[in-house]
Amino acid sequence: MAKIAVFDTEITILKVDDSDYISLTDMLKAKDGDFFVTDWLRNRNTLEYIGIWEKFNNPNFNYGEFATIRNQAGLNSFKISVKDFVAKTNATCIQAKAGRYGGTYAHKDIAFEFAMWISPEFKFYLVMEFQRLKAKEQEQLGWTAKRELSKINYRIHTDAIKSHLIPAEVTKAQASIIYAEEADVLKAASKRMQVKVFFLPAEREQARPKVNVAMFGMTARQWRDANSELKGNIRDYATINELICLSNMENINAVLINDGLPQGDRLVKLNQIAIQQMRVLNGDDSRKLLK
Repeated sequence: MAKIAVFDTEITILKVDDSDYISLTDMLKAKDGDFFVTDWLRNRNTLEYIGIWEKFNNPNFNYGEFATIRNQAGLNSFKISVKDFVAKTNATCIQAKAGRYGGTYAHKDIAFEFAMWISPEFKFYLVMEFQRLKAKEQEQLGWTAKRELSKINYRIHTDAIKSHLIPAEVTKAQASIIYAEEADVLKAASKRMQVKVFFLPAEREQARPKVNVAMFGMTARQWRDANSELKGNIRDYATINELICLSNMENINAVLINDGLPQGDRLVKLNQIAIQQMRVLNGDDSRKLLK
């Protein structure tokens, strides 16, 4: 639960299924005169917009009941409560809640339209304050994530290994493969420096095939060939735990290269590290933020 203030009106924001729902009841306090959410809900334009939103976001929306309600919009006798509307149409964009933070809440997309009903100026400042809140939350999340990563890495090196879903061990065939991208990088770096190979940032990026195989059992190119219908790359579909482990392995891989460990031996070593770290990460039930 969070709160923002618009024109000295405190407005509550709740998380519902990972989406932000804004209190329409609180927002009404900024409108002059006696108005109710039902006055807004009976408006035909309101219902049309809600119908479009539900069609796009809610596969269980009852279009038959919604059509009946929409056809009555504009009649003097027509009036419907939020509770009845949700019960009849199975709508998800608007909810009536009881309890401490009771009232009528709407998904932010709908709440912003409700704000326009109050006034264009109110909508402008509501959106601005909401965006400011989200930016502050992201900043806080980044700071907290850094603390979590620090604690997680400490756990990786100190905790007893637990049995959970972990990367598969690499095969002998995989360990014997020379990955072209990394071989080219090593060759160029060795020629340039004529000493032990140290990775520059760009070179470390190109050396990822070895780390990807240790973690996922395949290179990014192999993943793209097998998942041509998906956008992005193999790491876009990785879990938070896998990304943490990958980051650690890239640093370790650079150290192993500097130590002159052959590619095949390095892959086996990295795979063992991935298995160990994923056991710890998947077994850590104390991390609520990053899961």
